[in-house]
Amino acid sequence: MANHAAARTANPLAGIFWMIVTGGLFVALSATVKVLGGTLPPAEAAFLRYVIGLAFVVPMLPALRHVRIDRRTFGMFGVRGLAHAIGLVLWFYSMTVIPLVEVTALHYLSPLGVTVLAVLVLKERMEARRILAITAALAGTALILRPGFREVSPGHIAMLGTAAMFSVSYFMAKLFADRFAPPVVVALLSIVVTAALAPFALAVWTWPTWTELGLCALLAVFATAGHYTMTVAFSHAPLTTTQPVMFLQLVWASLLGAFAFGEPPDVFVIAGGLAILASVVFITWCEAASRRGGGAAPSGEAPP
Repeated sequence: MANHAAARTANPLAGIFWMIVTGGLFVALSATVKVLGGTLPPAEAAFLRYVIGLAFVVPMLPALRHVRIDRRTFGMFGVRGLAHAIGLVLWFYSMTVIPLVEVTALHYLSPLGVTVLAVLVLKERMEARRILAITAALAGTALILRPGFREVSPGHIAMLGTAAMFSVSYFMAKLFADRFAPPVVVALLSIVVTAALAPFALAVWTWPTWTELGLCALLAVFATAGHYTMTVAFSHAPLTTTQPVMFLQLVWASLLGAFAFGEPPDVFVIAGGLAILASVVFITWCEAASRRGGGAAPSGEAPP
């Protein structure tokens, strides 16, 4: 075990490199969602992305055959899948109505939501570092939304809902992580989310064109590749090394929004996003230090 742990942290530069690649893939994912948003209803686009993405789950299916899940745990997987599905629909909708950089910045709230849930559900202590991190995140959110100084649109409200739903999903993933192998957790999430999205998609269904199906396939590729490269990054370096690199997502989202979608950069949004990300990095570092290199602090910065 000691040698394995050493191997995981032996190459921090590789970890940083793969996290940079991960950020680029996730911004490409968001941009593709934005392109699709003008042609397909958000619920349908999310559903098609997961249906196509089931192809990547096929190699994981053998792992499910040897897993015994009681009724209560199966229900918990269902709750997680439903929360993730609702978060997906809200995320796809937000992408169509607010700038890309604002979606990226507000998504950073999800890991802080995991911290709050750990206090509320697991009765963990609300230490000073957690209070400080949450306060900084709230200040960053206020900078992004600026209520009273500009209109807080339905897209912003939807994105706050996305962060809340993904917090539930990521928190429950952490609960499952100690009991089930990663392929089991990923496969069950994909299957349950696909089923949960089906009624939302059917309610607004329009037949997609071949171009739209191709873009949905591209979503599945970007998402799968992004989660893979993120896993590779974590295999080379702990969260305390790789997580600060996620700030590049804000830079790329801002540049892409400006040049591809005509969304001028907003200094308040960037500052607010950096404040939220800084709070995530701070709590990650503090909790990893308190667990002596465990690196088990909130992550969950990955898009769906």
